[in-house]
Amino acid sequence: MTDLPIGIQKLKLYGLHKAFGILVLILAILRIIWRLSNKTPSLNIPKLELIAARLAHLALYILMLAMPISGWLMSSAAGLAPSFFGLFTLPNLVAPNDELREWFAFVHEWLAYGLIAIISVHTLAALKHHFIDKDDILRRMIS
Repeated sequence: MTDLPIGIQKLKLYGLHKAFGILVLILAILRIIWRLSNKTPSLNIPKLELIAARLAHLALYILMLAMPISGWLMSSAAGLAPSFFGLFTLPNLVAPNDELREWFAFVHEWLAYGLIAIISVHTLAALKHHFIDKDDILRRMIS
């Protein structure tokens, strides 16, 4: 998106990107509340896999919060408060500052790479459980 020429189309895309980022933040918060208020069924998997699964889930939750928050901070540092589909605008968290904007842009980009990586690993692990281990973990995830 950053490579697009400056114009109305780019501004609209950034507006949608920010609105969906706010939506992700809201859904992530709701998901965490749901997760903390509901007990998960026990897993009958080796201890090392259980530790890996818990760490991966923790990383997913952290990244689901950190990604939109870093985008919000980046927008704030640019002096461009994000709007949620025109319904409301989030307050700026920091004063406009170009150095901070660049820092948060860097953080936002690398969090995206981390999120892509952890989603990929999570997907591969689920497929491994389904096709190799032939257990019900994938079915539990999608039901």
